[in-house]
Amino acid sequence: MRATLIYGAGDVRVETRPDPKVAAPTDAVVRVVRSCICGSDLWPYGGMPAQEHGRPIGHEFLGVVEETGSDVVHVRKGDLVIAPFVYSDNTCEFCQEGLQTSCLHGGNWGVNGVDGGQGEAVRVPLADGTLVPVPHTEDRDLLASLLTLSDVFSTGHHAAVTAGVAPGKTVTVIGDGAVGLSAVLAAKRLGAEHVVLMGRHQARTDLGREFGADDVVAERGEEGSTRVRELTGGRGTHAVLECVGTLPAFEMGLGVVRPGGALSRVGVPQYPQGPIGRPVFTQNITITGGVAPARKYIPELLPDVLEGRYQPGRVFDRTIGLSDVPAGYRSMAGRDALKVLIEP
Repeated sequence: MRATLIYGAGDVRVETRPDPKVAAPTDAVVRVVRSCICGSDLWPYGGMPAQEHGRPIGHEFLGVVEETGSDVVHVRKGDLVIAPFVYSDNTCEFCQEGLQTSCLHGGNWGVNGVDGGQGEAVRVPLADGTLVPVPHTEDRDLLASLLTLSDVFSTGHHAAVTAGVAPGKTVTVIGDGAVGLSAVLAAKRLGAEHVVLMGRHQARTDLGREFGADDVVAERGEEGSTRVRELTGGRGTHAVLECVGTLPAFEMGLGVVRPGGALSRVGVPQYPQGPIGRPVFTQNITITGGVAPARKYIPELLPDVLEGRYQPGRVFDRTIGLSDVPAGYRSMAGRDALKVLIEP
């Protein structure tokens, strides 16, 4: 099969790899029908040290089950399935608490002999706990929206849930990438009264407005924080959904959160420490968020996507074939594309 490997910063290649096979009774082999490039993939693409042997990359995919191990009972050959961005048994104590990202037996795609998602097929460990069957469809828009449940829409939802977004709440979303736009959609779905989107790329913020953002703030830093406070009567917002992962974004979030409010971080942090001292303490601000347990959220979000009430797949603004994945990375790194969809 063909699959994408990363060798270092700026060095992504599509190569021939051995076809995946069932290696344990709990495995399944899935033929990928849709995958994509994630904003978090751009961190290694931008700074990973060069190495002699590439490693598989990609953690979001939708596919058809081709083969199952003898212990697999909940998915079967021919099923169309969503694969969350980590695999899990969905039975351990952490999974039962809705924290499949901390599964005692789970893991990440692309490491420890497990395939990455940006390829033609994937061996899926713990298939019964990981994969979520969905109705078969040829609707391209629906397939794109189903794919977002593997990561970005679930991650935006996680940001909103952990920050306590609910009817009557005000929300600031920091970042106009795919996760930020998904967070706007998730906040409106949960009944947010007023959503401010902080972003400066008009094509993206225009989509953010269509997803439900009431205001867009292009300014950054202290200027951006001041502008959000002006829009909220000087108080700030009940919830801040930080969807970037940089220290300036986190600091800006602290500048716009209302006393007693919550700042949820779902952008992968690219900094070792941040300001959580006395001002955060005295204002009773909650710092929350973390890696999203997509496997928990997919069953909740799936009906709205299947019925077309929400179309998170609109975050994809470019579609490529597998051979063009290196160009797709260049497009996303250069901000020429918001999120790239891959059709193997």
